[in-house]
Amino acid sequence: MDSVHVMEPQRGAALIKEQFLTTKEKFHEFLASARPRASRDEADGDPEEPSGEPEQKRVKLDRDAEQKKKKMRGQNKSRPHIKPQSYEERRLCPSIVQERDTECVYGEKCRFLHDVSEYMCSKAADLGDQCYLFSSFGWCQYGVTCRFSRAHTSPELKNLRNEELCRRSTDTVSNHLDKDLQRRLRKKQQRFPGAEAYLKTVSRGEKSTHTSHAAGDAANGPETAVQRLNTLNPYSHLQLKQSLSTLLCSESQDGVDPPVKTLGPITDADVIKLRPSEKKQVDFRDKLYLAPLTTCGNLPFRRVCKRFGADITCGEMAMVTNLLQGQASEWALLKRHASEDLFGVQLEGCFPDTMTRCAELLNQNIDVDFVDINSGCPIDLVYKKGGGCGLMTRTSKFEQIVRGMNSVLDVPLTVKIRTGVQQNCSIAHKLIPEMKKWGVSLVTLHGRSREQRYTKSADWEYIDTCSKLAAPVPLFGNGDILTYEDAMKARETGVSGIMVARGALIKPWLFTEIKENRHWDISSGERLDILRDFTNYGLEHWGSDTQGVEKTRSFLLEWLSFLCRYIPVGLLERVPQKINERPPFYMGRDYMESLMASQHVDDWIRISEMLLGPVPKNFSFLPKHKANAY
Repeated sequence: MDSVHVMEPQRGAALIKEQFLTTKEKFHEFLASARPRASRDEADGDPEEPSGEPEQKRVKLDRDAEQKKKKMRGQNKSRPHIKPQSYEERRLCPSIVQERDTECVYGEKCRFLHDVSEYMCSKAADLGDQCYLFSSFGWCQYGVTCRFSRAHTSPELKNLRNEELCRRSTDTVSNHLDKDLQRRLRKKQQRFPGAEAYLKTVSRGEKSTHTSHAAGDAANGPETAVQRLNTLNPYSHLQLKQSLSTLLCSESQDGVDPPVKTLGPITDADVIKLRPSEKKQVDFRDKLYLAPLTTCGNLPFRRVCKRFGADITCGEMAMVTNLLQGQASEWALLKRHASEDLFGVQLEGCFPDTMTRCAELLNQNIDVDFVDINSGCPIDLVYKKGGGCGLMTRTSKFEQIVRGMNSVLDVPLTVKIRTGVQQNCSIAHKLIPEMKKWGVSLVTLHGRSREQRYTKSADWEYIDTCSKLAAPVPLFGNGDILTYEDAMKARETGVSGIMVARGALIKPWLFTEIKENRHWDISSGERLDILRDFTNYGLEHWGSDTQGVEKTRSFLLEWLSFLCRYIPVGLLERVPQKINERPPFYMGRDYMESLMASQHVDDWIRISEMLLGPVPKNFSFLPKHKANAY
C-alpha cells in the first residue's frame, strides 16, 4: 500500500482498515473512471459545478464574529426555495388518460392535450418494458403517460388490463381524503361537536376555579376527585355541584346530550367523563419504533423498514392548520399501507382549539392506532409559533391540548419530547409526571435539547431517570441508535422500547440486526436491491408517469444523502460504527460499494439513473440536510 494512504485518523472519523483508505483525489478519480466522458452539463458548455460534498471543518479565527453569526446546524438553510417543476411541456388531459366515456368538462378551455398521438411525439422515452403497477395489480392507472407504457398499451394506444390479477388485487393504501370532506373543510362547514364542548369547558374554567378543578379531576380519575371533594367545606361542595349542573345543562342546550343525570348526590360519574366506547388499547412495550421523519419518513420508506422488522410506524409530521383546511398534500402524509399493522400519525400545532378539532376530525375519518403530538420539533418555523419544542415551555396550553385531544379520541394519545430547549437546562423530568396526570399513553424522549441538535451524543442516563418518573406509563428512548449493541445498551436502562430515527435512514436493515443480535455485512448488491424496492414502492405511491418518476427520484436522493454515511462492517477496523463518526475517504470492495460511499450529489444522481433512467434536462436537486452534524 502506498505511503500516501497511511494517515493519522481524523478526529471524529471512523476507523477503517488501512488497505481500504485512500485520498479524496484518488477516490474521485476512481469513480470518474467509469463515468461517461461528457456529462450533461459539460455537453451544454456549462462550467464544472463545485463539489457536492460537505465542507471540511474550519478553525474559528474570530470568535466574536462567529458568536454574533447565527449558527445553522443540521438543515441546509442556505438552499433556495425551489417551486415544483413540470418535466413535460404538454401534458395529456386526465379524461384521456383515464379513458372516460364522457368528454372533458373544460372543453376548449382545457389547458391539456387531447390528442394522444401528438402527446406521444413529445413524450420522453420509456424507462423499461416492465411496469411495476401492471405486474402487481393488473392495471396501471397512468395509461399511455406511464414511463413503462409498452408493458400495458395496445398498438392502438389503449390501456390494457389483466382481469384475473385485477380481481385478486386489493387497495393496499388507506386514509385517503374524501372529496366531500375536503369541500366541507374548505367551506368551513365541518362540525366539531366534541371539540366545541371541550373548548367551552376550558373557557369557563378560566373564570371559575372550582370548575377547572372538576374538569382536571375528571381526567385524573376517581381518587383525585374524591380527595379534592374531601378537602372542600359543605358550601364549596354545593357550589361545585351547582357548577357541574350548570355546565351539563348548557351542553344539553347546545345540542350535546349530558353524559350523566344532574340530580341527586355527587358520584364519580359526575366528575369522570363517560365515553360512548372504550379507548383502543395498544401494547407499546418492547417494540422497535420507526420515528416520524420529515421528508424521508414517507410511505415507501416505511414499507422498506417494515420489511426489515420495524414494529411501530408513524406518518410524517402534519400541520393541523393545513389538515383543517383540507390541503391534499398534507392529508397525503396520513396515508397508511396495509403492511403497517401498528400505525400512528403525528400532529403539530400550538393551540388547543385547532389541535382538538383536528383530533376529532381524524378520529372520525381515518384509521390509525394512535395519535402523536409533536413536542420535539426544533426548527425555527415551528418553534417560534409556539409549536414543537415550544410546547414544553407552555405547560398550560400543552395541558389543554392533551386533555382536549384525549376527550375526542378513541385511540391512545402519545407525545414526543426532547430533554428541553436550552442545552444545559433539562425540563423533561418536570414535565413527564404532569403528562401522566393529563392522560398520555406513551412518552417518547429524544435525549437532546433543541439547542444541542446533533452536535453531541444523546443523554441516555437522563432518559433512564425520566423512564422511572414515567412509570407505569411506557417511555421510549431515542438517540444515537445505529447498531444492535447500541440497542442493547439502551435496553439496559428503564425504557419500555426504542425509537430509531437517523439509524434507520443510514441503514434500514438495522431493525433486523437488533432482532437477530448481529452485525450484517450487507453487500452493495443487496443495498441496490433495497433501493430498487424503494423506487418500485415510490412509483406505486407517487405515480409511474413523468411527474411521479421524478418525485420518486427526489425522495430517493434525499435518502441517499443519509445512506452514504454507512460504512460496510467488513471495512471497519473497530466494530461497530458510531453514528456521530464521519466516514473518511475509502475504496469499497467493488465499484458499487465505492459509489454508494460518495457524498457528491452527482454520484447520488448516477445511482438514481441506474433505477429510474436519465434525469430530465431541467432537473436540479439540493439536499435538505447538510452532513455537517452527524
